[in-house]
Amino acid sequence: QLVESGGGLVQAGGSLRLSCAASGRTFSSYNMGWFRQALGKEREYVAAISWSGSNTYYADSVKGRFTISRDNAKNTGYLQMNSLKPEDTAVYYCAASSYYSGDYYAKYNYWGQGTQVTVSS
Repeated sequence: QLVESGGGLVQAGGSLRLSCAASGRTFSSYNMGWFRQALGKEREYVAAISWSGSNTYYADSVKGRFTISRDNAKNTGYLQMNSLKPEDTAVYYCAASSYYSGDYYAKYNYWGQGTQVTVSS
């Protein structure tokens, strides 16, 4: 089970940190990804991190502003979001995969319920 938290309302230029708490499985064995879905749009890849944390990947739209990380001792992943823009407004989902760390959402086996991020202009 994956549970996201940390979403909310923030002004443009502000920051938020999302958390993804894992339970019920060996979190450290799974690659983790963050995706987002804005109202009326397709689910969009944001970032991914390998099981060890040694490799990170970002969508061009968030590169340099967002940082993905994880703490396997706490079974928790994070998405630090800085310099937020109104176009970052979406429901953010964390996902886990035992074998994949790319941008194709269908290859992630496990998903959280999502947390809303709203950026006002």
